[in-house]
Amino acid sequence: MKIKSAEFVMSNSEVAKCPKNRLPEYAFIGRSNVGKSSLINMLVQRKSLAKTSGRPGKTQLINHFIINKNWYLVDLPGYGYARVSKKAKKTFQKFITNYFEKRKQLVLAFVLVDCRHEPQPIDLDFMQYLGEHQIAFSIVFTKADKLKPAALSRNIEAYTQRMLQDWEEMPHYFITSSSNTEGREDLLDYINRINDEIGEQVQQTDF
Repeated sequence: MKIKSAEFVMSNSEVAKCPKNRLPEYAFIGRSNVGKSSLINMLVQRKSLAKTSGRPGKTQLINHFIINKNWYLVDLPGYGYARVSKKAKKTFQKFITNYFEKRKQLVLAFVLVDCRHEPQPIDLDFMQYLGEHQIAFSIVFTKADKLKPAALSRNIEAYTQRMLQDWEEMPHYFITSSSNTEGREDLLDYINRINDEIGEQVQQTDF
C-alpha cells in the first residue's frame, strides 16, 4: 500500500462522537512508552502526525487519522504506567473499553509489544480481554532494531510459547522498527488486503 495522504480528523473521549461514516478502522494500542506514536509516524511517513513524547501516557484521547481517504488509523491511549491521576486513568480506560465494545467500524486492533521484554501480564490480560469480546487483533512487536537477530528470534519464540499456553495458535504478528522501517510494508499490505476483502463483501451485499 502506498500512503498518498494522512490527515488528522478528530480527538475525543466519547465513542458516540467518532466519525459517522462506515470506513474501516484499525486501532493501535499498547502499554505506555511502547513506541506507538513513532510506529504510526513511520507507517504514514510523517514525522509528527502522531505526537511523540518522552513522558509515558501522553495520548489520552481517541485520535482518528484518515489514510488515503478510505480508512481510519485510530491512535488509542496506552494502558498502564501513565503518569496521570487514578481518576483520569479510570476515565480514559473506560472509553477505551467503550470504543472496543461499541465501535462497529473497528476491523482490527494492533496490540503493540516491546520485543525486548518478556511477556507482560498487562499485555496478556488485554489480549485476553479482546479474545473474550471476539475482537480481532494482531500483535506488533516494536523496537526490533534494539536487539541482535538471534536475541530477537529467541524473544519472539518465547513470546509465542507463552501465548500458546492460553491460545490455540499464535495470533498474527509483525516485527517492526520505527528507526529502520522494518515491517512497514508487511503491515500496510495486511491492512490493504483486509480493505480489499471488505470492499468485495460490500459489493456483494449491494447486488
